Amino acid sequence: MLKGGPSLERGTSLRSAARVEGALARLGHEVTPVEVGPDLVRRLSAERPDVAFVALRGGGGDGTVQELLEILGIPYTGSSAGVCERCADKAVAKRELRLAGVATPDWFAFNETAFRELGAAGALEDVEERLGFPLVIKSSRVAAPLGPEVAASWFEVPAALVSAFEYDERVLLERLVQGRPQSVALLDGRPLAAVGSAAAAGLGAYEALGCEGAALVEVILAEEGPQVIEVDPIPDFGPNGSFPQAAAEAGLSFGEVVGESLALARRSPTGRRSRRA
Repeated sequence: MLKGGPSLERGTSLRSAARVEGALARLGHEVTPVEVGPDLVRRLSAERPDVAFVALRGGGGDGTVQELLEILGIPYTGSSAGVCERCADKAVAKRELRLAGVATPDWFAFNETAFRELGAAGALEDVEERLGFPLVIKSSRVAAPLGPEVAASWFEVPAALVSAFEYDERVLLERLVQGRPQSVALLDGRPLAAVGSAAAAGLGAYEALGCEGAALVEVILAEEGPQVIEVDPIPDFGPNGSFPQAAAEAGLSFGEVVGESLALARRSPTGRRSRRA
């Protein structure tokens, strides 16, 4: 069981991992908790687990740890290193979604260097003219504690950018889509609980990004149709997580979700992940 790490979402990871540990123990598995840190490779090499259950959030779960697991030949739950890397950068993920024909709100992304050295601030007026207001401004790769900021006018943009740059050197500016939010939980390519256009949009995003195992797709049910906001390839399995709630609505116990996630990892041969994935 891989958990913790230096991410701002460390607490969420630990709560998620604690619940998974309990489910695995009830299923009769021997669980060895491993905190992700400088001794990770040494611990994994010494323990040689049959399967690594990845319960990380944020940094580490962005493909970095998955890549190490592949090098060490240890099967693991969830999506591949490449998929996790793509999903970790919202701008990259949105580009993949758009190429696959999956609807996602219009956006632009900038890194801090563009503002500091290339005068990107001079392009903001053009960006805002094309995206309109209100405008969502958020870190592209880090989940800030207070979440994304919404700028209702030009005057609110600079402060929102400064706030986003405190957590990440890359920011995403996205057209705000009005509508009802819907979390679509998927397990092995099948939507749980969600139906209709939301389920179709979630499945389209899951397949476009090459996800495996459990994943959560955040969708806005807008007037123009469902719009995918982001994809989480390592959903929160904690007591307040959307994924276990959706599974319960679909008639799956938490133990069944954990057991199937483990079984999927076992069926995938070590080194199974393609370089594209």
